[in-house]
Amino acid sequence: MKGPDGYSEEDWLALSGIQHFSFCKRQWALIHVEQLWSENYLTTAGHLEHERAHDYASSESRGDVLIMRDLRVYSRTLGATGACDVVEFHKSDDGVPLQGRSGFWLPYPVEYKHGKAKSIDADRLQLCAEAMCLEEMLACDIPEGALFYQQTRRREKVRLDETLRETVKADFQQMHDLFLRGWTPKPKRIRACASCSLRDLCLPELQKYQSAKTYIEKSLEEDV
Repeated sequence: MKGPDGYSEEDWLALSGIQHFSFCKRQWALIHVEQLWSENYLTTAGHLEHERAHDYASSESRGDVLIMRDLRVYSRTLGATGACDVVEFHKSDDGVPLQGRSGFWLPYPVEYKHGKAKSIDADRLQLCAEAMCLEEMLACDIPEGALFYQQTRRREKVRLDETLRETVKADFQQMHDLFLRGWTPKPKRIRACASCSLRDLCLPELQKYQSAKTYIEKSLEEDV
């Protein structure tokens, strides 16, 4: 439950969940409410590509740029916690102080993704949520971040505007509500269902049946 100072730690949700939620609310609930998961070739490739990005020990300095990997972040306002793939800190007089570092630094989050840029905002919303966590922790403004896609090997710059920020806030509010109620939305078949690793657990085919009982009875009839 959210209080005057935000959500308490025991109510924090996984930051990365907003990417699932934006893509498919049922997928998010199956993973984060019902604790279900299944791998396919796409999720396995994504995990392998993230290994270096999530190696905190490989954080490094390159001149006036400090590159931090697997940086843990949180937001009491959103009620979320997680890890940024990469946060670049650029030395600048307009930046913020960092513990153990001299000078001032401007944070620039970079999220690594499998495949190529997408038309939907799921990846951009996750990046924006990470930036909002950093802003709350460091008391700074982060107007821009980037998405790096493994297939194209290119960065997509993302303006973290008010539209993205308001969507992040609204999505996390809905996620907290669903999580508190333990509610999983009903299946809604979309084109992306075909490549979803949770297809066999989700059963999007249930959409055209009034109940799971009706679906099972129909399946048994087809097998006879």
